[in-house]
Amino acid sequence: MGTESQQLHVFFFPFMAQGHLIPLVDVARLFASRGTKSTIITTPLNALHFAETIDRDKHSGLDIEIQIIPFPAAEVGLPEGCESADSVPSQDMATNFFQAVSHGTLLQQPFEQLLENHRPDCVIADMFLPWTTNAANKYGIPRLVFHFTSLFSLCVIENIEMYAPHKNVTSDAEVFELPGLPDKIKMTNSQLPNYDDSYNTFSKLKEKMHEADVKSFGVLVNSFYELEPAYAEYYKGMGRRAWHIGPVSRCNINAIDKAERGKKSLIDVHNCLSWLNSKEPDSVLYVSFGSHTRFSATQLQHIAMGLEASQVPFIWVVRMAKNKDTNNFLPEGFEERMEGKGLIIKDWAPQVLILNHPSVGGFLTHCGWNSTVEGISAGVPLITWPVFAEQFYNEKLVTQVLKTGITAGNEVWNCWIELEGLLVTKEKIKEVVTQLMDNGQQAQDMRKRARELGEMSKRAVEIGGSSYNDLTTIIEELRVHSQKSL
Repeated sequence: MGTESQQLHVFFFPFMAQGHLIPLVDVARLFASRGTKSTIITTPLNALHFAETIDRDKHSGLDIEIQIIPFPAAEVGLPEGCESADSVPSQDMATNFFQAVSHGTLLQQPFEQLLENHRPDCVIADMFLPWTTNAANKYGIPRLVFHFTSLFSLCVIENIEMYAPHKNVTSDAEVFELPGLPDKIKMTNSQLPNYDDSYNTFSKLKEKMHEADVKSFGVLVNSFYELEPAYAEYYKGMGRRAWHIGPVSRCNINAIDKAERGKKSLIDVHNCLSWLNSKEPDSVLYVSFGSHTRFSATQLQHIAMGLEASQVPFIWVVRMAKNKDTNNFLPEGFEERMEGKGLIIKDWAPQVLILNHPSVGGFLTHCGWNSTVEGISAGVPLITWPVFAEQFYNEKLVTQVLKTGITAGNEVWNCWIELEGLLVTKEKIKEVVTQLMDNGQQAQDMRKRARELGEMSKRAVEIGGSSYNDLTTIIEELRVHSQKSL
C-alpha cells in the first residue's frame, strides 16, 4: 500500500432544532474544508434550511452532501410537518418530540440502514441523540458527541451533580458557591433547572446522555481554548477527551453564507446593512432571544419601553408565542417614534452578519451558547438574560469569569419556552442598556476585554491557531483509527 491515506468519511447527525442544526452543519462544512467527505443526516423539512449553502459548498469543490431520513410525525402524536423542536406547538407535544428523537423511536432504523449502506469512518452526533453511540458501535464506528455548549458549562453541570451545593441552602434566593472549580462561581437555586413531571423525559434523557458521553470516542465543542483554558484542563481531569473547534460560525466567510445561515431572514439584508452603515461605531444594541424563547405581550411591551427610554439605537429580533398576534404588542406610536432609531425584525435575522458590523456595540441575549459564542467572537459585550436550558451557566461565564457582560436581572429558570408575565421591567432594561452602551469606565473595560476575546477567537480558527490545530488532531486520530480497522 502507498503512504497516501484514504479519504475520511464522516456522518453528521444534528438534533432537529435551529440552535443545534446550525452549528453542526457548520462543523460538517469545516471538516469538508479539511478534505473529509461530510454527510449530513436530517429530515426533509430541516434540510431545506441549509440546502442552498451545501449546494454552494459542493460547487466550490467540497465533498459534502445531505442524506434524508423520513420523520413520520403522526406516529408519535405530532402534527404533520412537525420535524423541529422549534415547531412543536405545546409542552405536552414537546415531550412526544423529545421521546421520539432522543430515544431513537423514529430515527434509529433508517439511520442504521445508512450506516450499513455507507460505512462511514465516524459519526458526529448531537448530545441529544445518545442512542447513536450504540448504533455506531454496532458497526464498529466511533461516535463523537457534539455538545452545543462550552466546556465551562459541562464542568458546572458535573460539579453540581457531584457536590450538590444547592442542597445546603435554605431558600431559592440564597447564594451558594460551586466548590472546586477554577473560579468562584456563585448561583442560586432559582437559576438551576427544575424539571416538572412533564419533563421527567428530559431527566431520563440526561442519564442516557451521560452514559453515551462516557462510551463515545470523545467530545467536540463549539468554543476555543483561549476562552476557557482552566475548564479545558478541569474537563480533562475528569477523564474526558474533548477538542475545541470553534467558533464554528467563523467558517461562514462569504456574505451570503452569513446572511442565510440557518434560514433566510424576512428583512432585506441590503436594507439592514444600509441602516447599520448609517450609525456610529459601537452605537447600536442588537437584541435577540434565540430561536426558541417567546415572551408575553406584557414583557415585549416593557422591552420596547425600556429600549425607547434608553435612547440607544437598536435592532430587535421579535418572536412571540405561536398562534398569537405579533402585531399588537408594541406601545402605541412606538414604531413611528423609533423610525430611524430602531429596527424591528420579525422571526429571523442574519445574526452573524449583524453582530460583526462595526456599528454594533452590544448584544442583549438569552445566553444560548450559539448566541453567546457568536457575540464573543464578534468582540461585543453582552447583556445577559438567561431563560432555560444551560443559559444561566453561560451567563456566569460571561459575567463572573470573562467579565464581558452585565445581567439584565432575570433570576428564575423556566422549563418551557413560552414565558408568561413580566420577568424584567422597563426601568431595569433602560438601566442595563444605558450602563452597557455609555462611555463609563466599566463599559469601556468590558468592551476592551470583549474585543480582545474577539481577536483571540479569530486567531484560534486561523492556520496554526488552537481550534485549527484541534481539528487537525481529531481528523488525524480518526484517520489512524480507520486504518487500524481495515
